[in-house]
Amino acid sequence: MNPCPAIRTTVVGSYPVPLWLTVVSNRDSLRDAMLAVLKIQELAGIDVVADGELCRWDVNHAETNGMIDYFVRPLDGVATRLTAAQLAAWRARAGTAFRAAPPGVVVGPIGPGTLDLAADYARFRDLTDRPKKFTVTSPYMLAKMLADDHYRDLEALVMALADVLRDQVAAVDADVVQIDEANLTGTPEDGPLAAAAINRVLDAVQKESAVHLCFGNYAGQTIQQGAYAPLLGFLNALEADHLVLEIARRPAGDLEALAEVTRPGLGLGIGVIDVKDTEVESADAVARRIERAVAVLGADRLRYVHPDCGFWMLSRRVADLKMRALVAGRDRFEGR
Repeated sequence: MNPCPAIRTTVVGSYPVPLWLTVVSNRDSLRDAMLAVLKIQELAGIDVVADGELCRWDVNHAETNGMIDYFVRPLDGVATRLTAAQLAAWRARAGTAFRAAPPGVVVGPIGPGTLDLAADYARFRDLTDRPKKFTVTSPYMLAKMLADDHYRDLEALVMALADVLRDQVAAVDADVVQIDEANLTGTPEDGPLAAAAINRVLDAVQKESAVHLCFGNYAGQTIQQGAYAPLLGFLNALEADHLVLEIARRPAGDLEALAEVTRPGLGLGIGVIDVKDTEVESADAVARRIERAVAVLGADRLRYVHPDCGFWMLSRRVADLKMRALVAGRDRFEGR
């Protein structure tokens, strides 16, 4: 038996919030929750683990597990109270209907404020010996959700956010730092801007870098319509070590399109677990998905398999069983 898998398993980031953390949210209960999440991943056999993004959880923004609000609310230049006119203007923009309100409005130059991602990573850095992943929302996605009364220019706002995140990421020594983007799939024409901003952040990553791209997971809903073919220029422009891509729920043609992701050195991570379906995949089903991905993309390109997106909206039992299926399917594919 080969102890070193050719294809590593990982999670995208989030995990269902343990019940006790929703009742008592303090330092001790958060640490206990992170320990539980990490141990569950260890027992499942996950190769690169994450903290479940538990420190972001906020009962007021449960639909996105804090993916947006957690990053922008601490920043200098962002106000969290909007006037009726600001709110109406934001709601009139395209692509915002799935949220009732923005996470804030930009009223001055963007600065780091009290955001401290290095401290967030330190909360779980020493709780496991496994390689660890730390996730950060893309500056493009953050900018698209904010109301803006200061820059009034998307590129300027995106790059201002990228500068802040670059400085934050530079202090995080996680084994993998992953930038999450779930908005661009609906606006592929912004690919050059999103890639430039994400690359600015990736440039500060100390170790392995990744970019996760999906079509949205807002309370289990797919938000963005589209396909991977229009996003190939964006994907090939990313200066990451590997991609983390939603595939299990996507049409068959999307996997074939990814054969055109050809930038040298850019590895691929393929989603083989559907997080929008509560049915737990069999090991055979996962192995078949991996086999198909290898046939289309090539064994030398496929470096990771993982869920399509985060687990936060599933029950803990379903999430745990899906992780075990992920590892069992990878092992079955590799003949382990």
